[in-house]
Amino acid sequence: MRTTILVTIVYIVTLGSGSVFAADGKTTSQDIIGAVRVFLQNFTAEQEAQGYQIEYEAGSVDSRIALAPCPNGPAVSFHTEPMETTRPTLLVQCDGQRPWKMYVTASVEIIGEAVVAARPIGRGERLAGNMLTTQPVLLNERRKQAVKDPQRVIGMEARRPISTGVPVTADLLTAPPAVSRGDHVIIRARSGRFSVASRGEALAEAAIGEQVLVKNLSSSKTLRARVTAPGRVEVAM
Repeated sequence: MRTTILVTIVYIVTLGSGSVFAADGKTTSQDIIGAVRVFLQNFTAEQEAQGYQIEYEAGSVDSRIALAPCPNGPAVSFHTEPMETTRPTLLVQCDGQRPWKMYVTASVEIIGEAVVAARPIGRGERLAGNMLTTQPVLLNERRKQAVKDPQRVIGMEARRPISTGVPVTADLLTAPPAVSRGDHVIIRARSGRFSVASRGEALAEAAIGEQVLVKNLSSSKTLRARVTAPGRVEVAM
């Protein structure tokens, strides 16, 4: 698995006086690319500690660049989140007497294990263990994070078809209904540690955590309740 990082300069903002390409500048392109390499080395070490094997390649910086001195060296940080895009922006800046900053665009690929469809999954299908597998994927290709633990999605339903090998992300799934219209349910009215249970009928379908209208079969009253488990709802007293 590898992450390739190609760095190119987008633009530079100088906050002090003097030309960006002044011949007598003290911070050179080599200083800048050196700071970028150190930053990317640290980033690589952090990712490897989390189980990713990463390689990076820092691109070139215009050799004509000569910026104001930066005694402590330029500081480098991600301006955009690298796990959400393959082209994050890096910020390189100096807070010296003549401060400056520059933005660097990187092409980044982060590869790691994630859950993918082991076979085509149809819309509305409920996920089972034999439908899923794990394999190395490009994690930051999509803004939605890929699921890494198959147990987190077993029992969920596919919102739309998922092709073989496609990473499973939260936006592709929906929680299945825990109650459906006409189902008999247990209604639990709770107040602190005190609770009372009664039988009811669901008037619509809803997933766990969603609100649903239910009819109390004893009083014939219609109540708004929260689904807590399949066949079980709860109302506040």
